[in-house]
This record gives sequence, structure tokens and C-alpha cells, in this order.
Amino acid sequence: MTDRKNSPPETLVRRTPFPESVSRAVVTPLQPSVVYASPSPDALDAQYEGRAKGYTYAREGHPNAELLAQKIDMLEGAEGGIITGSGMAAVTAVLMGLLKSGDHILGGDQLYGRSLRLLTQDLPRLGITASLADPTDITAMAAAITPATKLILVEVVSNPTLRVADMVAIADLARKHGVLLAVDNTFTTPRGFRAYDYGADVVIHSVTKLLAGHSDVTLGYVSAKDPAHRQMITDFAVTTGLTPSPFDCWLAERGLYTFPLRYDRAEANAAALADHLASLPGVDRVIYPGRADHPDHARAHALLGDRPGNMVSFVIIGGRPETNRLIEAVPQLAFAPTLGDVGTTVSHPASSSHRALTEEARAAIGITEGFFRVSVGVEEIEILKSDFSAALAAI
Repeated sequence: MTDRKNSPPETLVRRTPFPESVSRAVVTPLQPSVVYASPSPDALDAQYEGRAKGYTYAREGHPNAELLAQKIDMLEGAEGGIITGSGMAAVTAVLMGLLKSGDHILGGDQLYGRSLRLLTQDLPRLGITASLADPTDITAMAAAITPATKLILVEVVSNPTLRVADMVAIADLARKHGVLLAVDNTFTTPRGFRAYDYGADVVIHSVTKLLAGHSDVTLGYVSAKDPAHRQMITDFAVTTGLTPSPFDCWLAERGLYTFPLRYDRAEANAAALADHLASLPGVDRVIYPGRADHPDHARAHALLGDRPGNMVSFVIIGGRPETNRLIEAVPQLAFAPTLGDVGTTVSHPASSSHRALTEEARAAIGITEGFFRVSVGVEEIEILKSDFSAALAAI
């Protein structure tokens, strides 16, 4: 029997390393640690100076974020991407990391609502001016360029009107004026559009949406072609604490494994649902880039090929009473202001994403009381057709 009288006291407080093993985990380990211990000050110097690989403090990076970024880098044909705490954190890191007081930014006029607010209300307080122009009209975009313009921010497909930006002409415009081009590729994803192949300097994602795919993660991603720009964006994100949760990164990586399967199924469903909606009484208009009646169909085909995406918008005949009846008729469809979930979700921009606009301002971009946006999921298509038939029958 061991004599414990003179042994040093034991404590549960000290961390115990993982047991050594000749085998390895198949699933990526989740590492929620905020801080990482180094063997010596010299070893810590080597990490900070780039002579050794290691982690120090989670705000500066952690393994789960790095693994997720590498996966999205692979999809986008990028390198050195970083993960942020949300899609808007990624947008903010780009704009605040690359712009300074006195600079001007040109944005598409149908960017995501919070991106529009950032450009038009928040940046001007910091001395950064912004203009908005229609990205489907290169003449309008060119007219909005000023000598102070440093960056153009566009989405390939607008939310929720699904207009398709003239990406080739916009990239040419950016090169002509020596302006950076940042592309929010959330809607299209790299499975539908590879922004770097079309001259983008920066690519942004709300990983929350299609990439993670299950409405249980809030994350963003950003990468930059130029290593100097990459460092400026990273420094701002680290300094201001736009830090992603390791658990969210772990969940998002898990979601990415099925991303191609989910995207392909949802896209096929969207094409079939768009045609079905067009056949139903009470529908005034269906908006889907893959349909020949879409105003940008030719451009969508040139940019996206046979990948028009999983988003469908449609307009019904009627006002608020009809919109309420439509939603109430199909409680099995999530009425929620999000997109990219594995299941189908329906949103009503006039009462959610664009509620801050006046009725006249909404009408100017085609958003009426009867306008709906559908993020099509992976359900059996016959179920979706039945759901929307019932919804339209209710009005």
C-alpha cells in the first residue's frame, strides 16, 4: 500500500492533458478554451513573430475558427480567411479595416438592410461618406464614383428582389478607378458564384445562412486577395473583439459537410417551386433568376450558369389581410426573417427587413405589401407545392 503521508497534496484545479493515443478522433474536437499555455517566454515570442505555430488568446484566433475558415477558403479559392462573430461583423471588419476618414464607399442600393444602415448612418459619423447606386445599371454605378472612392460593396443577387448585379462591368469599373471591390457572396455562395474569378478583392459571407445551414449558428467570414488588406481586416477584427464562438464554428464546420448536398437539393426545389407558384391563382408575379421572365435572366445565366440559387420571391394580389391569411394558412412553414435553413422559411419584407422604409421607398424598389421572399429548403417538392397551394387558396 502506498504511503501518502508525505506526498504533495493533489488538486482538481490543475488541467490534465488529453490521454495520448495512437488513434485519432474522426470528428473535429471542440476547443472552447479562451487561453493557451506556452512552454516558455521564448516559445511565446516565436509564436507572435511567426516562427512557430500556436495559439495564445481566443480573440486572436482559435483552432475551430481556423479550421472553418480553411474550409470556406477552399470553396472560394481564397487563403487566409478569418471567421467573425456574425455576417455583419465581417462587413464591419472590411469597411473599418480598409477605410479611413475622408474616404468614400459606393454600395449597391439593395444591400442587406443593416449593411445599408452601416453605410448611410454609421460610417458618415466617422467621416466616411457613402453613395448608393443600382448594381444592375453600370452607368449609374460609374456616375456615383468620386475621387475619394476607395471601395465598392455589392451583392451578386439582391435581397429580397433577386436582381442580378452586372459583376463583369462593376469589376472593370473598379479596376479602371483603382478601387477595391468587395462582394457579399452570402446569397449565391461559392457553389453558385466564385467572386475572385470575377475580379473581387474581398469576399464576405454570413456563414449563419446557407453555409452553416441549420439556423443554429451566428458567424461571418471574410477573405482578401492582398495579404496587406487581409492583415488590416484581421487587426480590426481582433482589436474590436469580433470573435467567433468555438462552438458555433464547430457547428458550422459540421454543417459544411452537407452544404453541397443541401444546396443542390434546395436549388432544384426552388426552380420547381417558382414554376408552381407562377401557375397558381392569386400570384401576380414570380421572381427567380432561373426563369426566362426574370428581368436579369440573361445576366444570371452568364454569371451563375445553371446555379440560380434557392431563393424565390413572389407577389400576391392583395394587401395586409391577404398576407396574414396566406401565412396563417401554413403554420408548418416557418415565417421568419432568415434564409439558408435546411427547411423552407418565408419572410415578408414590408413587415421585417424593410419595415424602416416608407411605403413609397419600398415601392420604388418593387417591395409591396404583397411581396414575399422564400428561402427554399430540402423538403420533398410535392410537400412544398401542396403547402403553397394551400397558402394561395386561403386568399
